[in-house]
Amino acid sequence: MNTMGHYADKTDRIDKKAILVAVTDLFFYTKVRDALRQPDYQLEKARAQQDILEKSLAVRPGAIIFNMNDLALNAFQALEQLQADPRLKDIPTLAFANHEEVETWNRARALGVTKIVSRNEFSARTRELVEEVMKNHVVASESCESL
Repeated sequence: MNTMGHYADKTDRIDKKAILVAVTDLFFYTKVRDALRQPDYQLEKARAQQDILEKSLAVRPGAIIFNMNDLALNAFQALEQLQADPRLKDIPTLAFANHEEVETWNRARALGVTKIVSRNEFSARTRELVEEVMKNHVVASESCESL
């Protein structure tokens, strides 16, 4: 009996426990790691730009976290690539950015980020925000109305 079909089918399903973290800032990565401890979540770290798309395809994470102000990873480019790929465009995304950078917030929303919050809110509510994004996947963020 050939069971290969079962393995191939798994690649099409989102792994709700896997979270792709496209954050190179050690402070914020540590916040994510501490908030999303195993066994509840399995973190996959994007260490380079190409890791974001490659790991998204390989792992099919339940959510992707982006630091919109990260100088090492281009979150805008990654969001464009995710939206362009029908296999990946439905993966919920949580982003954080400096609250004063209105253009960054607007551009992230235009590129389909599920939710964007301030760096402070992300630090204070990391786990809650990830769970919210995964549970209530919405098209546009309603956070930071005060901008």
